[in-house]
Formats: sequence, C-alpha cells, structure tokens
Amino acid sequence: MRKLATICRIDEIRPIPDADKIECAVVGGWSVVVKSGEFKANELAIYCEIDSWIPNDVAPFLTKPGHPVKEYEGIPGARLRTVKLRGQLSQGLLLPLEPICSMIESFLFEGLDVSVPLGIVKYEPPLAACLGGMAKGNFPTAVPKTDQERCQNLKREIEKWSASDLRWEITEKLDGSSCTLYMDLESQLHVCSRNLDLTETEGNSFWDIANKYDLKTKMLNFTGLAIQGELVGPGIQGNRYNLSQHEFFVFDVYNTLTGKYLTGIERVALANLLGLKHCPVLFTSVYICSELFGVGGIDGLLKFAEAKSVLNAKTEREGVVFKCESDPGISFKAISNLFLLKGGD
Repeated sequence: MRKLATICRIDEIRPIPDADKIECAVVGGWSVVVKSGEFKANELAIYCEIDSWIPNDVAPFLTKPGHPVKEYEGIPGARLRTVKLRGQLSQGLLLPLEPICSMIESFLFEGLDVSVPLGIVKYEPPLAACLGGMAKGNFPTAVPKTDQERCQNLKREIEKWSASDLRWEITEKLDGSSCTLYMDLESQLHVCSRNLDLTETEGNSFWDIANKYDLKTKMLNFTGLAIQGELVGPGIQGNRYNLSQHEFFVFDVYNTLTGKYLTGIERVALANLLGLKHCPVLFTSVYICSELFGVGGIDGLLKFAEAKSVLNAKTEREGVVFKCESDPGISFKAISNLFLLKGGD
C-alpha cells in the first residue's frame, strides 16, 4: 500500500531567492514550499504526497477563500498537485505534528503511515466510460497490484544501489489505465482493472483487448501467469498519444506459482509469443550511477524522466520505470515533473 501521509524527519530547510515569506523544506527526495519559520531541519512533521486527497478538516486552508469545497468519494477536501511557487517546485504538503496529532490515536514515530487515521485517500481520475464494467470480484489476491514506488521515497535505497554493481532495465511509463490479464490455476482468464476483477461485458475495453488477442486460448499454456500492462488510446487520459484505437502494452509478468516476476528478456519474449506489444524499452543493463543521469541521485533520475514519448514525439512522456535485471521484483519509477506541471495525472 502506498503511504500517502507519513511522519517524517525534515532533512533541510532552504531559502527561496527573492521570497521572504516562504522557504523550501526537503523531505527525502521531495521539496515542499512552506511558510518561513514554520518548520526546522531535523524535526518531525507529517508529509503528504502529491495525488493525496486531503480532507477539509485536516487542511482547510487548501480551499481558497470564497471558493466552494470540492468533494471526492464523499470526502470534502482538496487534491495535492505538483506546482511551482516563486520558481520553486513544490510537491506535497507538510503539516506540523501539533495539532494534527490529536486526530491520531496511536503512538507516533518516524515512518508511521497516518493516511487512514487522517482520512487521506489517493485521488484517482474518473474512469473513462469505455473502461467501466461489472465487477465480479476484487483484484486477485495472488497477484501484486501495479504501482511502483516513486524514486523520491527511496533516497537511501538509491544511494545504495548507485554504489552497487546492479544493472537496470529502463522503460517508458505510459499514461493510460492499468490492466491485468491473469490465467488462474483452473484455467480461467481474469481481466482486471487496477482494483477489480471484471465480468466480460460488451463494450468493455479491457475485455476487448483480451478477446482481440485471443488470450483465453493463448494463455491456457501459461496458467499461473499474470500479464500486466497499460491500456492507452481514445477516451483514456485524454489520448495524449493520439492513437486511433486502443492498444495494450505489457510492462510486467508475474508468476503466481513461483512468486517472482519474469526478467525483462523473458517478459519481452512472452509478449512476442502472444502477439502483444511491449512498452518502450529505452535502455538495458544500465547502472544508476550512469552518465545518462547527469548530476546523479534522485535529481538526475527526475531530469532524465523529462523527455518526449516514444509513442508520440509531440507529447511529454509521463516518466520512466527502473527494474533491477537480477531481481525484477525490485523496481521504482521516476515521474517527469514537466509532465506533472503540464497537468498530467
């Protein structure tokens, strides 16, 4: 589960040029604009990630005076987005422990996830009509959900990986809707959205893709495998790649029998065997300390993420995904800040 709100330690407070009333707080790989003097380096605070939906009773100041309070899933509040203030990138929200801690009935410590007690949930854009359908159940418990950790939350890990001899596959992260195609041990194909196992219904784009590639038949030889990918095209996330029809791009394959992900070579080979497209592979066998990433570290990874999409050279790519070649279960993503500032979800 993604930690949307965490008790964290502030690493640094930086001044913002020509700004007396605000400054920048650094938390891990994140930078957040805060009021001058409100926080100090090395003290604990509550950090809320971008894409969090913050209830109005937690942070009423997020709604501008005179504007109605917005609502999401019945929760009055506001969504956290990436913004720039006085030229400074700001991602997320920093809250003091007091008086917020009075809302948390728990022993407080660094690293504690406080999303649930604060009522903070992840904002999900409205589902396109072509992706709607009848749920026959929840997402299969045997299969991990598709959601890599952001590199900003892995500062210490990335420092360690940079000093190691681990090599990485880098693929483009596509902006669409996650889809999982799972052939269970009873040879039944499950077609799933990010959170639900869907009944086959006419006009549902997830099932249309499964039928287009005849996966009910082709995957009979691959029981226990879950193929995960991104569905993109008309009606999905604004169709930023300007595609004429829906396309499915594989980005992961998980073997429920072994509890392991297929390697990049195995994954691409399986996609080719089934006649499926694979998400764009940008590089293989790369070290995280490579010159590709300029200044290195998280800043270098984020800068590298800013580029045009392989699918459409006129649009910004959402970001990139790194998978460890010796252990594909180790992965993370770097989302382009340029993409986020231009309104990407």
